[in-house]
Amino acid sequence: MQDFALDDRLANDSVSVAVTGLCDVRLMKDRRWPWLVLIPRRPGISEIFELTPLDQVLLTFETNKVGAALKTVTGATKINIGALGNIVRQLHVHVIARFEGDANWPGPIWGYGKAEPYADADMNSFIAKLRDTLSQ
Repeated sequence: MQDFALDDRLANDSVSVAVTGLCDVRLMKDRRWPWLVLIPRRPGISEIFELTPLDQVLLTFETNKVGAALKTVTGATKINIGALGNIVRQLHVHVIARFEGDANWPGPIWGYGKAEPYADADMNSFIAKLRDTLSQ
């Protein structure tokens, strides 16, 4: 992974939760939605189909594991998963916990309002719960 470099925007907008076999799992710094991104640690990849077949399987497995952990920790109504990359081209998969009545429910989160930062203690507590659940 020595050639892998995290996109500056992803680095600035998120904090690392865990490193899995393939991905850096990061929490977006927006408390309106519990929102994780999985970034495969492979250089020069912008599309899922550009990954090797084995990495595609691993990405699916890790996305499902992160989605299940996020649902367990938050009790979300729905887990949204998507890989858009229209602004940040580096391949990353969004895993977002949604709740009836949350900001912009049931519409999409992208482009809605302004990010609301976590209090440090709340973010650290949430990350600890995620790490614990992911390790099970």
